[in-house]
Amino acid sequence: MSVKYPAFAARLNSFKTRPDVLRRDGAAQLTIADQLERAASVEGLTQVDLNFPDHLQNAGPEQMSALLNRYGLTLNGLAMRYYADEAFAQGAFTNPNPAVRQKAIDLTKQGIDALVAMGGDLMTIWLGQDGFDYPFHVDYAEIWELELAGVREVVAYNPAVRISIEYKPNEPRAFSLLADLGTTLLALRDINAPNLGVTLDFAHVIYADEMPAASAGLIQRYSQLFGVHLNDGYGKRDDGLMVASVHILQTLELLYVLQQTGYNQVIYFDTFPEASGLDPVRECTANIRSVRRLLALLDQINLDEMRTILHQQDVIRAHEMVHDVLFPAIRQTEI
Repeated sequence: MSVKYPAFAARLNSFKTRPDVLRRDGAAQLTIADQLERAASVEGLTQVDLNFPDHLQNAGPEQMSALLNRYGLTLNGLAMRYYADEAFAQGAFTNPNPAVRQKAIDLTKQGIDALVAMGGDLMTIWLGQDGFDYPFHVDYAEIWELELAGVREVVAYNPAVRISIEYKPNEPRAFSLLADLGTTLLALRDINAPNLGVTLDFAHVIYADEMPAASAGLIQRYSQLFGVHLNDGYGKRDDGLMVASVHILQTLELLYVLQQTGYNQVIYFDTFPEASGLDPVRECTANIRSVRRLLALLDQINLDEMRTILHQQDVIRAHEMVHDVLFPAIRQTEI
């Protein structure tokens, strides 16, 4: 059976890393065009995500679309960033100042307009500024209602655009309001919009103390899985490490569940090569190779047998099957 590989996208900002590798004129910084050129050089990478408003501050949607076309890349979607105004540090949709709340909502609408102008339909929203840091800091019921009202206004703005909530336990706030899958699904249930879904970020899920495959299954059951961000980490923070560099089995199981539930959208790499000074082209290449290898391993597993084994909850046999394909040399050796 031939393996069907997904389309791959990557975080454009990761290609700022190590400008010395691509420096042409002694400049210490790389332009957006430089970053797109680097992304386009990665074999198998066909799409990128852009941050709004960051990546469109000096170039409008038409100019950015032309740049993407120049390098043979397509837009996976836009991701909102709410640090353009210092006042957002107190919250975006949950800010105590009504004018600042509306500014965050209006900024999101501008992002949706830019997305549509570029031919895209996926807006990822990470509400990292919405939360709290101290006891007696907020009225919890009030900020919950403000969060729902903000998201509700955004999703109603253009029903043809998919709005995807990316949850994360903390950072920059000590406690994010949409910190885990359960809380996020409760919010989405209350809003109940057909164009509203969830983005699963592997490292966020790990340090939310969740099992990625289990979370993916719940999203598919109770909402819509609009995005998968692959990376890795040690479960203490958002490390953004290379795919399957720490949690190989959990990554493999996530890919298995995605396959079983029919997820056929883009796999996005939300990794931070800048944290370790890695060459971003080599790092992204390694991420693509890792996913392709894991999918090829899944192709060697008898999936009907695996479903039966999981039904029986025979974890020993399940791990034997997985280890047989992970370590074929050991399989042939008498131990």
